[in-house]
Amino acid sequence: MKNLNTIALLLIIIGGLNWLLFGLFQWDLVGGLFGGMDSAFARIVYVLVGIAAIYSLTLFKKVT
Repeated sequence: MKNLNTIALLLIIIGGLNWLLFGLFQWDLVGGLFGGMDSAFARIVYVLVGIAAIYSLTLFKKVT
């Protein structure tokens, strides 16, 4: 489980940095690195970041 938590945290950090760059500079980091928002790999990364965020909701039980 520790590895899964680490992967989820890493994906959430990537997603957060992506939103930061998009908010400040209107540049999509994931899309820019992987061929645009419509590329298959970029969409996979977006889905994994979303799943990591949903999974991280379960970690609130461990914190509180």
